[in-house]
Amino acid sequence: MSGTAIGLIGIAALFFLLVLRIPVAFAMFVVGFFGIAALNGTNAAISLLASESFTLASSPELVVIPLFILMGNVASATGMSRQLYDAAYAVIGSLKGGLASATVIGCGGFAALSGSSVASALTMGKVALAQMDRFNYDSRLSTGVVAAGGTLGILIPPSTGFVIYAILTEQSIGRLFLAGVFPGILLLSLFVLAVTVLCWFRPEYGPAGPKTSVSQKLAALAGAGPIVGIIVLTIGGIYGGLFSPVEAAAVGAAAVILIGLVMRTLSLRALWISAKDSVVTTATVMLILIAAHMINPFMALSHIPSVVGDFINALELSPTGVLVMILVIYIVLGCFLEGFAMLVLTLPIFFPIILEMGIDPIWFGVLVVLALEMGLISPPVGLNVFIVKSVAPKVPLADIFRGVVPFWLMMIVTLAILIAFPQIALYLPTTMIN
Repeated sequence: MSGTAIGLIGIAALFFLLVLRIPVAFAMFVVGFFGIAALNGTNAAISLLASESFTLASSPELVVIPLFILMGNVASATGMSRQLYDAAYAVIGSLKGGLASATVIGCGGFAALSGSSVASALTMGKVALAQMDRFNYDSRLSTGVVAAGGTLGILIPPSTGFVIYAILTEQSIGRLFLAGVFPGILLLSLFVLAVTVLCWFRPEYGPAGPKTSVSQKLAALAGAGPIVGIIVLTIGGIYGGLFSPVEAAAVGAAAVILIGLVMRTLSLRALWISAKDSVVTTATVMLILIAAHMINPFMALSHIPSVVGDFINALELSPTGVLVMILVIYIVLGCFLEGFAMLVLTLPIFFPIILEMGIDPIWFGVLVVLALEMGLISPPVGLNVFIVKSVAPKVPLADIFRGVVPFWLMMIVTLAILIAFPQIALYLPTTMIN
């Protein structure tokens, strides 16, 4: 049997295991190990498993993952996410749809601390849904804006998605973080625009909240000062060349803990729970990454990437055409697969093609991560939709999916803008001070 045939059987087996709800990491371990054993022998598979596990687990660049996760967990435990929402609510809550727009801004701010879409949706759902329900917001808008706003966590740096993409493709984590800043702000702005337009035509969807005085606005903004300062310190420190991404993560985590202890909003028990949750999440991510380094050599040995590359070259598409085709594949796969699984499964196939076409890998990383975001609110999987459903159990699942449609369309618009104007993503990385 040829290597390509074995590779295709391995891919089919992997999808079968995922359909059976086998955890992504274990499914990739099984397919990668037995695939390499079939192509290169059992000894080669065992040797690769031992060496790759140790090499990856001892990589200093990976320290950024637990530190940023810890920073987000502690920020949630100290109520900083609530302060972000309160500040946005005080400034724009009195406008039509203002509470929903404030939720988007709060999600964006919390994303800049947690780097997690699920954490952003869960935290802001607990904070904002009750408030919007109190002012009779349409449940489709309120739940849709939380589910969609939470997706900002995978694009606005620090992003776990960028970290995994960087490790799998050997790109700079710092440059990817910087590349996500302007696209993240663009997407956040388009989400706010979607809320504004929707409430303009359907005022009953998002009535205006109570007005706040200038002093109340200033007080709310002052309350959000610490979290804004941490965001500026970490991301600004990377941009200014003061910190590496790992150092920025350490400074950010330490700053959040210190502020929580000084302001007495963080108990030792809450710190312990945050640390424990961070360890569990980090272990899950590490298992996926180690498994990825088992399945990537299997893909290479089976020559699947080169076969796919030859097929795409035979289509004689332009680089932009190839890019659009790959993004469409990601959007479709996002309806069925979890984001990290998609990265691990597809990058060994698509990334060599991207490099051969001369497409900037940093720009491609931003587009891919944005496509992964779309999967978080796409049926039937739509992880963020189910997260919001757990917070708002009385809202029908179909209503939440209807509520995310305007924001899903705004993601398509953002993708189109970034494809047309790649400098939106590349300006900061290319001007970064080393």
